[in-house]
Amino acid sequence: MASSKAFLKSGHPATLLASFLYFDFSFAVWVLNGAMGPFISEQFHLTPAQVGLMVSVPTFAGALMRFPLGVLSQYIGRKSAAILEMSCIILALLFGYFFVNSFNSVLAMGVLLGIAGASFGVALSLGSGWFPQEYKGLAMGIAGAGNSGTALAAFFAPRLAKTYGWQHVYGLAALCMLLPLVVMIVFAKEPPDTEHQTLRQHLKCLVEADGWYFNLIYIITFGGFIGLSTFLPSLYVSQFHIAKTQAGTLTMLATLTGSVTRVIGGWFADKIGGITTLSVVFLIAIAGLFGLTTHPTLGVTTALLMLCFAALGAGNGATFQMVPLRWPVTTAIAGGMIGEIGALGGSVLPNVLGQSKQHTGSYGAGFAAYACFAMLVLVVLRVVSRQWTRTWVGKGGRAPGTYVESETVVTGEGLLVQS
Repeated sequence: MASSKAFLKSGHPATLLASFLYFDFSFAVWVLNGAMGPFISEQFHLTPAQVGLMVSVPTFAGALMRFPLGVLSQYIGRKSAAILEMSCIILALLFGYFFVNSFNSVLAMGVLLGIAGASFGVALSLGSGWFPQEYKGLAMGIAGAGNSGTALAAFFAPRLAKTYGWQHVYGLAALCMLLPLVVMIVFAKEPPDTEHQTLRQHLKCLVEADGWYFNLIYIITFGGFIGLSTFLPSLYVSQFHIAKTQAGTLTMLATLTGSVTRVIGGWFADKIGGITTLSVVFLIAIAGLFGLTTHPTLGVTTALLMLCFAALGAGNGATFQMVPLRWPVTTAIAGGMIGEIGALGGSVLPNVLGQSKQHTGSYGAGFAAYACFAMLVLVVLRVVSRQWTRTWVGKGGRAPGTYVESETVVTGEGLLVQS
Protein backbone atom coordinates (compact mmCIF):
# COMPACT_ATOMS: atom_id res chain seq x y z
CA MET A 1 0.00 0.00 0.00
CA ALA A 2 1.38 3.36 -1.03
CA SER A 3 2.27 5.61 1.86
CA SER A 4 0.32 8.75 2.65
CA LYS A 5 3.52 10.74 2.07
CA ALA A 6 3.73 9.49 -1.52
CA PHE A 7 0.09 10.38 -2.05
CA LEU A 8 0.52 13.92 -0.74
CA LYS A 9 3.69 14.51 -2.76
CA SER A 10 1.97 13.40 -5.95
CA GLY A 11 -0.53 16.29 -5.89
CA HIS A 12 -1.41 19.62 -4.27
CA PRO A 13 -2.73 19.00 -0.71
CA ALA A 14 -3.78 22.64 -0.13
CA THR A 15 -6.14 22.54 -3.11
CA LEU A 16 -7.52 19.20 -1.93
CA LEU A 17 -8.18 20.71 1.52
CA ALA A 18 -9.85 23.76 0.00
CA SER A 19 -12.04 21.49 -2.14
CA PHE A 20 -13.02 19.43 0.89
CA LEU A 21 -14.05 22.51 2.90
CA TYR A 22 -15.90 23.97 -0.07
CA PHE A 23 -17.84 20.74 -0.56
CA ASP A 24 -18.36 20.19 3.17
CA PHE A 25 -19.87 23.59 3.94
CA SER A 26 -21.87 23.63 0.71
CA PHE A 27 -23.34 20.25 1.56
CA ALA A 28 -24.31 21.47 5.02
CA VAL A 29 -26.15 24.42 3.50
CA TRP A 30 -27.79 22.25 0.87
CA VAL A 31 -29.54 20.04 3.45
CA LEU A 32 -30.48 22.77 5.96
CA ASN A 33 -34.22 22.52 5.28
CA GLY A 34 -34.08 18.79 5.82
CA ALA A 35 -32.13 19.15 9.06
CA MET A 36 -34.67 21.71 10.31
CA GLY A 37 -37.61 19.79 8.84
CA PRO A 38 -39.26 18.89 12.19
CA PHE A 39 -39.21 22.55 13.28
CA ILE A 40 -40.59 23.83 9.99
CA SER A 41 -43.18 21.05 9.88
CA GLU A 42 -44.36 21.87 13.40
CA GLN A 43 -44.73 25.57 12.69
CA PHE A 44 -46.68 25.17 9.44
CA HIS A 45 -48.51 21.88 10.34
CA LEU A 46 -47.24 19.98 7.30
CA THR A 47 -48.44 16.58 6.10
CA PRO A 48 -45.90 13.77 5.39
CA ALA A 49 -46.28 14.47 1.66
CA GLN A 50 -45.58 18.18 2.19
CA VAL A 51 -42.51 17.34 4.25
CA GLY A 52 -41.26 15.11 1.45
CA LEU A 53 -41.77 17.95 -1.04
CA MET A 54 -40.08 20.52 1.19
CA VAL A 55 -36.90 18.52 1.71
CA SER A 56 -36.72 17.43 -1.93
CA VAL A 57 -36.83 20.91 -3.49
CA PRO A 58 -33.21 21.85 -2.62
CA THR A 59 -32.03 18.47 -3.91
CA PHE A 60 -33.93 18.86 -7.17
CA ALA A 61 -32.79 22.46 -7.68
CA GLY A 62 -29.20 21.57 -6.91
CA ALA A 63 -29.33 18.75 -9.42
CA LEU A 64 -30.44 21.10 -12.18
CA MET A 65 -27.69 23.60 -11.38
CA ARG A 66 -24.80 21.13 -11.25
CA PHE A 67 -24.30 20.57 -14.95
CA PRO A 68 -24.31 24.28 -15.92
CA LEU A 69 -21.75 25.00 -13.19
CA GLY A 70 -19.60 22.14 -14.45
CA VAL A 71 -19.70 23.60 -17.96
CA LEU A 72 -18.91 27.07 -16.64
CA SER A 73 -15.93 25.74 -14.69
CA GLN A 74 -14.35 24.49 -17.91
CA TYR A 75 -14.21 28.06 -19.21
CA ILE A 76 -13.53 30.26 -16.18
CA GLY A 77 -11.62 27.64 -14.18
CA ARG A 78 -12.76 25.42 -11.33
CA LYS A 79 -11.35 27.67 -8.64
CA SER A 80 -13.15 30.71 -10.05
CA ALA A 81 -16.39 28.73 -10.37
CA ALA A 82 -16.11 27.64 -6.73
CA ILE A 83 -15.54 31.21 -5.55
CA LEU A 84 -18.49 32.49 -7.58
CA GLU A 85 -20.77 29.76 -6.26
CA MET A 86 -19.87 30.29 -2.61
CA SER A 87 -20.53 34.03 -2.99
CA CYS A 88 -24.00 33.23 -4.36
CA ILE A 89 -24.63 30.80 -1.49
CA ILE A 90 -23.94 33.55 1.06
CA LEU A 91 -26.42 35.88 -0.68
CA ALA A 92 -29.03 33.10 -0.77
CA LEU A 93 -28.64 32.45 2.97
CA LEU A 94 -29.07 36.14 3.72
CA PHE A 95 -32.35 36.02 1.80
CA GLY A 96 -33.44 33.14 4.03
CA TYR A 97 -32.52 35.02 7.17
CA PHE A 98 -34.44 38.18 6.25
CA PHE A 99 -37.40 37.00 4.15
CA VAL A 100 -38.43 33.35 4.82
CA ASN A 101 -41.57 33.28 7.02
CA SER A 102 -44.13 31.00 5.31
CA PHE A 103 -44.28 27.52 3.78
CA ASN A 104 -44.25 28.96 0.25
CA SER A 105 -41.17 31.02 1.08
CA VAL A 106 -39.56 27.88 2.53
CA LEU A 107 -40.08 26.22 -0.85
CA ALA A 108 -38.58 29.26 -2.57
CA MET A 109 -35.65 29.12 -0.18
CA GLY A 110 -35.24 25.47 -1.13
CA VAL A 111 -34.58 26.54 -4.71
CA LEU A 112 -31.89 28.97 -3.52
CA LEU A 113 -30.32 26.30 -1.30
CA GLY A 114 -29.95 24.29 -4.48
CA ILE A 115 -27.10 26.63 -5.41
CA ALA A 116 -25.03 24.89 -2.75
CA GLY A 117 -25.86 21.51 -4.25
CA ALA A 118 -24.25 22.50 -7.54
CA SER A 119 -20.78 22.23 -5.98
CA PHE A 120 -20.38 18.53 -6.62
CA GLY A 121 -18.68 18.22 -9.98
CA VAL A 122 -16.46 21.25 -9.46
CA ALA A 123 -15.28 20.32 -5.96
CA LEU A 124 -14.28 16.76 -6.83
CA SER A 125 -12.61 17.70 -10.09
CA LEU A 126 -10.74 20.59 -8.47
CA GLY A 127 -9.56 18.46 -5.55
CA SER A 128 -8.37 15.52 -7.63
CA GLY A 129 -7.08 17.50 -10.61
CA TRP A 130 -3.51 17.66 -9.29
CA PHE A 131 -3.25 13.91 -8.61
CA PRO A 132 -2.20 11.13 -11.05
CA GLN A 133 -4.56 8.39 -12.18
CA GLU A 134 -3.44 5.86 -9.56
CA TYR A 135 -4.52 8.23 -6.78
CA LYS A 136 -7.69 9.65 -8.37
CA GLY A 137 -9.99 7.41 -6.36
CA LEU A 138 -8.45 8.38 -3.03
CA ALA A 139 -8.26 12.10 -3.90
CA MET A 140 -11.87 12.15 -5.04
CA GLY A 141 -12.84 10.18 -1.95
CA ILE A 142 -11.22 12.79 0.30
CA ALA A 143 -12.82 15.72 -1.54
CA GLY A 144 -16.10 13.85 -1.71
CA ALA A 145 -16.00 13.19 2.02
CA GLY A 146 -17.21 16.76 2.21
CA ASN A 147 -20.66 15.24 2.10
CA SER A 148 -20.03 14.99 5.84
CA GLY A 149 -21.63 18.43 5.74
CA THR A 150 -24.89 16.54 6.06
CA ALA A 151 -23.73 15.36 9.47
CA LEU A 152 -22.77 18.89 10.51
CA ALA A 153 -26.19 20.19 9.49
CA ALA A 154 -28.02 17.30 11.14
CA PHE A 155 -26.22 17.85 14.45
CA PHE A 156 -25.95 21.64 14.72
CA ALA A 157 -28.99 22.95 12.83
CA PRO A 158 -31.63 21.47 15.20
CA ARG A 159 -29.78 22.74 18.27
CA LEU A 160 -29.34 26.21 16.81
CA ALA A 161 -32.96 26.23 15.66
CA LYS A 162 -34.13 25.27 19.14
CA THR A 163 -32.08 28.05 20.73
CA TYR A 164 -32.41 30.91 18.24
CA GLY A 165 -35.27 29.92 15.92
CA TRP A 166 -34.90 28.09 12.64
CA GLN A 167 -34.89 31.26 10.47
CA HIS A 168 -31.77 32.51 12.25
CA VAL A 169 -29.87 29.36 11.23
CA TYR A 170 -29.71 30.70 7.67
CA GLY A 171 -27.88 33.80 8.90
CA LEU A 172 -25.44 31.78 10.99
CA ALA A 173 -24.75 29.54 8.01
CA ALA A 174 -23.95 32.60 5.88
CA LEU A 175 -21.22 33.56 8.37
CA CYS A 176 -19.82 30.02 8.36
CA MET A 177 -19.54 30.02 4.55
CA LEU A 178 -16.91 32.73 4.79
CA LEU A 179 -14.35 30.16 6.01
CA PRO A 180 -14.27 27.92 2.91
CA LEU A 181 -14.50 30.99 0.68
CA VAL A 182 -11.36 32.54 2.21
CA VAL A 183 -9.47 29.23 2.15
CA MET A 184 -10.35 28.74 -1.53
CA ILE A 185 -9.21 32.25 -2.47
CA VAL A 186 -5.91 32.08 -0.54
CA PHE A 187 -4.71 28.48 -0.81
CA ALA A 188 -6.25 26.72 -3.84
CA LYS A 189 -4.59 26.55 -7.25
CA GLU A 190 -6.23 25.70 -10.56
CA PRO A 191 -5.21 22.15 -11.60
CA PRO A 192 -3.17 21.68 -14.78
CA ASP A 193 -5.31 18.83 -16.14
CA THR A 194 -7.66 20.92 -18.29
CA GLU A 195 -7.79 20.62 -22.06
CA HIS A 196 -9.59 23.35 -23.98
CA GLN A 197 -12.25 21.70 -26.10
CA THR A 198 -15.38 22.84 -27.87
CA LEU A 199 -18.72 22.79 -26.09
CA ARG A 200 -19.76 19.96 -28.40
CA GLN A 201 -16.80 17.88 -27.27
CA HIS A 202 -17.52 18.63 -23.62
CA LEU A 203 -21.15 17.57 -23.98
CA LYS A 204 -20.33 14.35 -25.79
CA CYS A 205 -20.77 12.34 -22.60
CA LEU A 206 -24.46 13.27 -22.59
CA VAL A 207 -25.14 11.05 -25.58
CA GLU A 208 -22.90 8.17 -24.57
CA ALA A 209 -24.51 5.06 -23.14
CA ASP A 210 -21.83 4.75 -20.44
CA GLY A 211 -22.85 8.12 -19.05
CA TRP A 212 -26.36 6.91 -18.46
CA TYR A 213 -25.18 3.67 -16.88
CA PHE A 214 -23.20 5.77 -14.40
CA ASN A 215 -26.31 7.91 -13.88
CA LEU A 216 -28.32 4.85 -12.82
CA ILE A 217 -25.59 3.76 -10.41
CA TYR A 218 -25.40 7.20 -8.85
CA ILE A 219 -29.15 7.49 -8.48
CA ILE A 220 -28.83 4.63 -6.00
CA THR A 221 -25.58 5.53 -4.23
CA PHE A 222 -25.73 9.31 -4.06
CA GLY A 223 -29.50 9.61 -4.56
CA GLY A 224 -30.02 7.28 -1.64
CA PHE A 225 -27.46 9.14 0.48
CA ILE A 226 -28.81 12.65 -0.04
CA GLY A 227 -32.46 11.59 -0.14
CA LEU A 228 -32.25 9.77 3.19
CA SER A 229 -30.06 12.49 4.72
CA THR A 230 -32.67 15.16 4.16
CA PHE A 231 -35.66 13.02 5.20
CA LEU A 232 -34.30 11.18 8.25
CA PRO A 233 -34.91 13.92 10.87
CA SER A 234 -38.59 14.06 9.92
CA LEU A 235 -38.80 10.27 9.68
CA TYR A 236 -37.36 9.78 13.16
CA VAL A 237 -39.71 12.32 14.75
CA SER A 238 -42.76 11.00 12.88
CA GLN A 239 -42.12 7.28 13.40
CA PHE A 240 -40.60 7.20 16.88
CA HIS A 241 -41.81 10.51 18.41
CA ILE A 242 -38.38 11.41 19.74
CA ALA A 243 -36.98 14.89 20.42
CA LYS A 244 -35.97 16.90 17.36
CA THR A 245 -32.40 17.27 18.60
CA GLN A 246 -32.16 13.51 19.19
CA ALA A 247 -33.41 12.91 15.65
CA GLY A 248 -30.64 15.21 14.45
CA THR A 249 -28.03 13.28 16.41
CA LEU A 250 -29.15 9.93 15.00
CA THR A 251 -29.18 11.38 11.50
CA MET A 252 -25.66 12.67 12.07
CA LEU A 253 -24.44 9.19 13.03
CA ALA A 254 -25.82 7.70 9.85
CA THR A 255 -24.61 10.42 7.48
CA LEU A 256 -21.19 10.65 9.07
CA THR A 257 -20.78 6.93 8.54
CA GLY A 258 -21.49 7.37 4.84
CA SER A 259 -19.06 10.27 4.57
CA VAL A 260 -16.21 8.29 6.13
CA THR A 261 -16.81 5.25 3.96
CA ARG A 262 -16.72 7.40 0.83
CA VAL A 263 -12.96 7.70 1.31
CA ILE A 264 -12.71 3.98 2.02
CA GLY A 265 -14.76 3.21 -1.08
CA GLY A 266 -12.44 5.29 -3.24
CA TRP A 267 -9.38 3.58 -1.75
CA PHE A 268 -10.84 0.09 -2.25
CA ALA A 269 -11.80 0.99 -5.80
CA ASP A 270 -8.20 1.98 -6.53
CA LYS A 271 -7.01 -1.38 -5.16
CA ILE A 272 -9.62 -3.95 -6.22
CA GLY A 273 -11.58 -1.97 -8.80
CA GLY A 274 -14.67 0.21 -8.82
CA ILE A 275 -16.86 -2.46 -10.40
CA THR A 276 -16.05 -5.03 -7.71
CA THR A 277 -16.50 -2.48 -4.94
CA LEU A 278 -19.84 -1.29 -6.31
CA SER A 279 -21.14 -4.84 -6.62
CA VAL A 280 -20.44 -5.52 -2.95
CA VAL A 281 -21.85 -2.27 -1.61
CA PHE A 282 -25.02 -2.61 -3.68
CA LEU A 283 -25.72 -5.98 -2.09
CA ILE A 284 -25.19 -4.51 1.39
CA ALA A 285 -27.43 -1.51 0.69
CA ILE A 286 -30.20 -3.67 -0.74
CA ALA A 287 -30.14 -5.90 2.35
CA GLY A 288 -30.32 -2.85 4.62
CA LEU A 289 -33.21 -1.28 2.69
CA PHE A 290 -35.24 -4.48 2.82
CA GLY A 291 -34.50 -4.71 6.54
CA LEU A 292 -36.10 -1.27 7.01
CA THR A 293 -39.38 -2.54 5.54
CA THR A 294 -39.95 -4.75 8.60
CA HIS A 295 -40.75 -1.80 10.93
CA PRO A 296 -37.84 -2.43 13.32
CA THR A 297 -37.27 -0.74 16.67
CA LEU A 298 -35.45 2.59 16.99
CA GLY A 299 -32.13 0.92 17.74
CA VAL A 300 -32.39 -1.58 14.88
CA THR A 301 -33.57 1.13 12.49
CA THR A 302 -30.54 3.26 13.33
CA ALA A 303 -28.19 0.29 12.88
CA LEU A 304 -29.74 -0.58 9.51
CA LEU A 305 -29.56 3.03 8.38
CA MET A 306 -25.89 3.23 9.34
CA LEU A 307 -25.29 0.05 7.34
CA CYS A 308 -27.09 1.54 4.34
CA PHE A 309 -25.19 4.81 4.59
CA ALA A 310 -21.87 2.98 4.91
CA ALA A 311 -22.60 1.09 1.70
CA LEU A 312 -23.95 4.10 -0.18
CA GLY A 313 -21.00 6.26 0.87
CA ALA A 314 -18.50 3.65 -0.30
CA GLY A 315 -20.47 3.37 -3.53
CA ASN A 316 -20.13 7.10 -4.11
CA GLY A 317 -16.35 6.85 -3.74
CA ALA A 318 -16.15 3.82 -6.03
CA THR A 319 -18.26 5.49 -8.72
CA PHE A 320 -16.03 8.52 -8.90
CA GLN A 321 -12.90 6.42 -8.96
CA MET A 322 -14.05 5.31 -12.42
CA VAL A 323 -15.41 8.61 -13.77
CA PRO A 324 -11.97 10.18 -14.44
CA LEU A 325 -10.85 6.89 -16.01
CA ARG A 326 -13.76 6.97 -18.44
CA TRP A 327 -13.65 10.73 -19.12
CA PRO A 328 -10.05 11.77 -18.31
CA VAL A 329 -10.16 15.26 -19.89
CA THR A 330 -13.81 16.13 -19.21
CA THR A 331 -14.10 14.87 -15.65
CA ALA A 332 -15.86 17.99 -14.37
CA ILE A 333 -18.45 17.83 -17.15
CA ALA A 334 -19.09 14.10 -16.76
CA GLY A 335 -19.08 14.42 -12.96
CA GLY A 336 -21.53 17.28 -13.14
CA MET A 337 -23.90 15.31 -15.33
CA ILE A 338 -23.72 12.16 -13.22
CA GLY A 339 -24.05 14.16 -10.02
CA GLU A 340 -27.05 15.97 -11.49
CA ILE A 341 -28.97 12.82 -12.35
CA GLY A 342 -27.96 11.18 -9.08
CA ALA A 343 -29.26 14.14 -7.11
CA LEU A 344 -32.51 14.03 -9.07
CA GLY A 345 -32.89 10.49 -7.77
CA GLY A 346 -32.32 11.86 -4.29
CA SER A 347 -35.15 14.35 -4.79
CA VAL A 348 -37.52 11.52 -5.65
CA LEU A 349 -36.79 9.38 -2.58
CA PRO A 350 -38.18 11.79 0.09
CA ASN A 351 -41.37 12.14 -1.94
CA VAL A 352 -41.69 8.36 -2.27
CA LEU A 353 -41.23 7.93 1.47
CA GLY A 354 -43.63 10.80 2.28
CA GLN A 355 -46.32 9.44 -0.02
CA SER A 356 -45.80 5.95 1.39
CA LYS A 357 -46.33 7.22 4.93
CA GLN A 358 -49.35 9.34 4.03
CA HIS A 359 -51.19 6.67 2.06
CA THR A 360 -50.18 3.45 3.83
CA GLY A 361 -49.29 4.71 7.30
CA SER A 362 -45.79 3.25 6.94
CA TYR A 363 -42.49 4.03 5.24
CA GLY A 364 -42.01 0.35 4.39
CA ALA A 365 -43.40 0.50 0.85
CA GLY A 366 -41.10 3.38 -0.01
CA PHE A 367 -38.00 1.53 1.20
CA ALA A 368 -39.08 -1.61 -0.68
CA ALA A 369 -39.51 0.31 -3.93
CA TYR A 370 -36.02 1.79 -3.69
CA ALA A 371 -34.50 -1.59 -2.83
CA CYS A 372 -36.10 -3.19 -5.90
CA PHE A 373 -34.79 -0.42 -8.12
CA ALA A 374 -31.31 -0.93 -6.65
CA MET A 375 -31.49 -4.63 -7.54
CA LEU A 376 -32.30 -3.73 -11.13
CA VAL A 377 -29.37 -1.31 -11.36
CA LEU A 378 -27.00 -3.94 -9.93
CA VAL A 379 -27.98 -6.33 -12.73
CA VAL A 380 -27.33 -3.58 -15.30
CA LEU A 381 -23.90 -2.90 -13.76
CA ARG A 382 -22.86 -6.53 -13.93
CA VAL A 383 -23.91 -6.80 -17.58
CA VAL A 384 -22.29 -3.60 -18.91
CA SER A 385 -19.09 -4.05 -16.89
CA ARG A 386 -18.09 -6.90 -19.17
CA GLN A 387 -17.74 -4.42 -22.01
CA TRP A 388 -16.01 -1.85 -19.84
CA THR A 389 -13.20 -4.23 -18.85
CA ARG A 390 -12.58 -4.98 -22.53
CA THR A 391 -12.23 -1.34 -23.51
CA TRP A 392 -11.41 1.51 -21.09
CA VAL A 393 -10.89 0.03 -17.62
CA GLY A 394 -8.89 -2.77 -16.04
CA LYS A 395 -10.00 -5.94 -14.29
CA GLY A 396 -12.70 -5.31 -11.71
CA GLY A 397 -12.68 -1.60 -12.56
CA ARG A 398 -9.08 -0.76 -11.68
CA ALA A 399 -7.09 1.96 -13.44
CA PRO A 400 -5.81 0.80 -16.86
CA GLY A 401 -2.23 -0.42 -16.91
CA THR A 402 -2.19 -1.56 -13.27
CA TYR A 403 -2.20 -5.28 -13.92
CA VAL A 404 -0.93 -7.88 -16.35
CA GLU A 405 -2.84 -11.08 -17.00
CA SER A 406 -2.28 -13.81 -19.58
CA GLU A 407 0.22 -11.59 -21.44
CA THR A 408 -2.52 -9.05 -22.14
CA VAL A 409 -2.11 -5.49 -20.92
CA VAL A 410 -4.74 -2.80 -20.59
CA THR A 411 -3.08 0.42 -21.72
CA GLY A 412 -3.74 3.97 -20.55
CA GLU A 413 -5.93 4.56 -23.60
CA GLY A 414 -8.18 1.71 -22.54
CA LEU A 415 -7.09 -0.55 -25.46
CA LEU A 416 -6.05 -4.18 -25.27
CA VAL A 417 -2.59 -4.99 -26.61
CA GLN A 418 -0.48 -8.11 -26.47
CA SER A 419 2.66 -7.88 -24.34
